[in-house]
Amino acid sequence: MSAARPWPAPAKLNLFLHILGRRPDGYHELQTCFQFVDLCDEISLDVRADGRIRRVAAIADVAEEADLCVRAARALQSAAGCALGADISVLKRIPMGGGLGGGSSDAATCLVALNHLWQLSWPIDDLAALGLKLGADVPVFVRGRAAWAEGIGERLTPLYPPDAPSETNYLILKPNIGVSTAEVFQDIELTRISAPITIHGFLASGGRNDCLSVVRRRYPEVARALDWLSGFGPARLTGTGACVFLACEMPARGREILRELPPGWNGFLVRGLNDSPLLERLATA
Repeated sequence: MSAARPWPAPAKLNLFLHILGRRPDGYHELQTCFQFVDLCDEISLDVRADGRIRRVAAIADVAEEADLCVRAARALQSAAGCALGADISVLKRIPMGGGLGGGSSDAATCLVALNHLWQLSWPIDDLAALGLKLGADVPVFVRGRAAWAEGIGERLTPLYPPDAPSETNYLILKPNIGVSTAEVFQDIELTRISAPITIHGFLASGGRNDCLSVVRRRYPEVARALDWLSGFGPARLTGTGACVFLACEMPARGREILRELPPGWNGFLVRGLNDSPLLERLATA
């Protein structure tokens, strides 16, 4: 049994990111809002009867053993005691090292798709819990709803209209650099004392990204991209970057800005999504 067509793995934006403190285990207590966008990787999966988990298309600078898709498939296979395997191929469209969650989304899509293809019938809560072992952002992609997140990002409250973020258009810029999330969170100058806010407080007054000052200092190219995009409106950093983004109500305005893009940067005009396209793909599988 194999997938008739690829499975989507959407990117995400952090509409804000507050750091409330550091836990004894070294992780940070966060508050953020996840918004999906229609920039997607595509995961092709073919079920194997021999139990092998195999990546059939290489990804630059990512060893097979470190590939989150491979790790997700093996984790689900082991936890479920499944005798089936899979050939995995990933078409990457989401830039790596950009704070858009591509690796986590790929892993989540593998979990959801293989749960269906292997006919395991695991509940979504169990898939999300398994995904958390792979990365803090994996559960939101497994659940597939725009969400308010707390803890290390795993305590999720799905947002629905009128509380959901607007499914507006966004212009995303990716400077020609990657950002190390670990380096940012380990920086001694990172602010870790933000007071908790509520969903309604965020919707009323917005929020900020507590990683911004550290990223600006450590990665001047990201600072330059943010300053450039801020010339067109209130630009923001997603996660720890390197991507920066701007809400564009009219797609034509986004295309105008892209035409002025400095050389060496990549730009994407995307649409915000409150429901992941993975949910639709699963429903029609």
